[in-house]
Amino acid sequence: MIQKFAKEWTEPAEEGTVIQSKWTTFTKGVTDKVSTWARVAFIQYGLMIAIIGFLLGRAMILSELAPFVLPYLAAVYMLKRERAGLAALSLLAGAATGFHGQVVFVFLAIVAYVLIQKGVTKFATDATKVLPYTVFGASIVTRLGLVFFTEGTISNYALMMATVEAGLSFILTMIFVQSVPIVTTHKLKQPLRNEEIVCLIILLASVMTGTVGWMIYDMTIEHVLARYLVLAFAFVGGAAIGSTVGVVTGLILSLASVASLYQMSLLAFAGLLGGLLKEGKKMGVGIGLLVGTLLIGLYGEGATEVSVTLMESMLAILIFFVTPKGVFTNLAKYIPGTVEHSKEQQQYLRKIRDLTAGRVEQFSTLFQTLSNSFQTPPQPVNGDEEEREVDYFLSNVTEKTCQTCFKKERCWVQDFSKTYDSMQRIMTDTAEHGGLKDQVLMAEWKKHCIKPDKVVKAIESEQNQHQANQKLKRQVIESRRLVADQLLGVSRVMGDFAREIQKEKEAHHFQEEQMLEALRGVGLEIGHIDIYSLEKGNLEIEMSIASDHKHGQSEKIIAPMLSDLLKETVIVKKEEHAFYPNGLSHVSFGSAKQFVVDTGVAHVAKGGAYVSGDCYSTIELGSGKFAIAISDGMGNGERAHLESNETLQLLQKVLQSGIEETVAIKSVNSVLSLRTTDEIFSTLDLAMIDLQDATTRFLKIGSIPSFIKRGNQVIKIEASNLPMGMIQEFDVDVVSEQLKAGDLLIMMSDGIYDAPKHVENKEAWMKRLLIELETEDPQEVADVILEKIIRSGQGSIDDDMTVVVSKIKRNTPKWSAIPLYKTPKMVRKRPKKKASS
Repeated sequence: MIQKFAKEWTEPAEEGTVIQSKWTTFTKGVTDKVSTWARVAFIQYGLMIAIIGFLLGRAMILSELAPFVLPYLAAVYMLKRERAGLAALSLLAGAATGFHGQVVFVFLAIVAYVLIQKGVTKFATDATKVLPYTVFGASIVTRLGLVFFTEGTISNYALMMATVEAGLSFILTMIFVQSVPIVTTHKLKQPLRNEEIVCLIILLASVMTGTVGWMIYDMTIEHVLARYLVLAFAFVGGAAIGSTVGVVTGLILSLASVASLYQMSLLAFAGLLGGLLKEGKKMGVGIGLLVGTLLIGLYGEGATEVSVTLMESMLAILIFFVTPKGVFTNLAKYIPGTVEHSKEQQQYLRKIRDLTAGRVEQFSTLFQTLSNSFQTPPQPVNGDEEEREVDYFLSNVTEKTCQTCFKKERCWVQDFSKTYDSMQRIMTDTAEHGGLKDQVLMAEWKKHCIKPDKVVKAIESEQNQHQANQKLKRQVIESRRLVADQLLGVSRVMGDFAREIQKEKEAHHFQEEQMLEALRGVGLEIGHIDIYSLEKGNLEIEMSIASDHKHGQSEKIIAPMLSDLLKETVIVKKEEHAFYPNGLSHVSFGSAKQFVVDTGVAHVAKGGAYVSGDCYSTIELGSGKFAIAISDGMGNGERAHLESNETLQLLQKVLQSGIEETVAIKSVNSVLSLRTTDEIFSTLDLAMIDLQDATTRFLKIGSIPSFIKRGNQVIKIEASNLPMGMIQEFDVDVVSEQLKAGDLLIMMSDGIYDAPKHVENKEAWMKRLLIELETEDPQEVADVILEKIIRSGQGSIDDDMTVVVSKIKRNTPKWSAIPLYKTPKMVRKRPKKKASS
């Protein structure tokens, strides 16, 4: 294949674009082949495990301890047991080629660990939890046994060092269990946490200690690799990650070789500088390492040895420059805070953003509809008069009259009660008769006051202003009450909305891991899974999958597997091919509705006119419910049509905003009763069908009965409520009924029900008409009912007539569930039932 690409590229071409295209094809083919071979060799055949084991077998700290052997073997044994033998052989090979002469200890430690692990597996319920203790025991027993066999006694120093080695092995076991899968797995499941990043660095630094003693022209290999590691993470994660990697790597290298103690300062400073200069791309990070090398190198080794340190840094930078960009891009996807990681999370954020924007837009439409309903100017409100503010009233009068009178002290100090009572009586008489009509009161006042006429005129003037203020206050209070009611309703809606957003943001990390493991366990290539809702009947799951070239893998395989996993029918809602930059497709899954509704409608206006006072609507709500509504405005013609149509439009907006149906009807009723003083009312017949279990709630506001036809049986549904808009506060009578597959729901206006004038028992007559129907098609049933009603009236149409017929059908899924082997138990919350108002 490579020869073919090379031959095509070397052929003469007339245009540069052809040469560039062939070169791109050639390089892409070579890269893909090399990547495939490397993945097969390193991951599938365990070459990565062997290399890491070989280097860890050579690794030493404090010149005599080998704490890396057993933790690595234990991690591989627990995570990939089939590769445990390869790991053990590679550890022995590394120990045999190392300079420390610990091959006997490594061999005996491996044997001791295997024996202890076999015993622990038989008695421990969870071997993973006791794994660090198993490693601790195997390490200390082997080391002390070897010391006793060679020296004949165990000194305090030997006991201390054996305990230190076993303790380090205990800690490294917990670290390697988290970090080994990161380097031995082709694709990571989830982005790395900060703890996992540190564990990965510890593992890589531990592997580097296995290269201690390797030299190239006086350059130490572990120094080159450590600086390359710092460069890579500083370039990907920035200053924080770079400095952390430098500190951890330098610390472990200094433990392996005390002469490398200054390396910790060099690596940490270089990581910090490189991360700060990452905006300069690879060149900026490389300059950061050079600056750190020069500054710390001069301090640590002096000017004579700085040339070697500088050459090590230059070699690390060279390796860093020739590393393909795709390596760093893939690594950055799993480092929190990077641009690539943010792009991976954009789908979740986009989902929340679109959902929030859609709901807010619905609320905006709702409030706009409410505003339109109040466009007519409000009528003056005639309420009861409030208690008079006597003190404030009289203070205004005395300010204009008594304050300038020389007898003020005699009236308001010596004779306060008489003055106050007299002025209050004048104020009352003025308010009742528009002026002072009581002559006796006037005579008494003239005897008491030296300026009686001035005071009376001031009271009359203040009374006029007071009455105007009182009227304005009543209007303001009434307006404030109306606004308060509206704001209260908005507050409730926004409260429900906030709770819904919190529910949608609820984390399902554990369930995502379970689902990811189950699907990958059967060989499916899944990128990531985001679960937004696990509520039964309202599932929301999104995932990225490898492209299947539009063969329907999501619908035919993944959805049926999820159906078995979640114990309900799951369908594909939306699929976007090659949605992500890496070529993966984005798929959205959701719950399949258990029932579907087929609807037929027949209606006619009074006298065969064009405009009918009846209006109907069928609304499929996002909450898995289907609403059917009929509204009959008072009277006939255009005005009744506008009334009923506005009622349905307002109800539709309120229901679509997510408000519970009884609260929605009360809100609509409040609007209709407050917006006008005209005595125009409308009836409402509403049926809310739950498409998951066919439970139906009937809310009848001044409407006539509805009927359910189930085979040869007809069930009557009725409730007693006043028409919409008649009174502001009322209780909604809700009737619940369990529908079944095949049922026919017949809803009609009073024009249909009351049409047969010659019939006394209209209920029995209607039931007989429905039983005699020979068709089950909803549209045919509606047409037949309307035709028979008109024929019964000998062709006359005395009122607006509307009949809506709905048939309940069971939704049969296209694909049946595919059982998974050893299906995990998914923990799900049951949906909370809303309490009816």
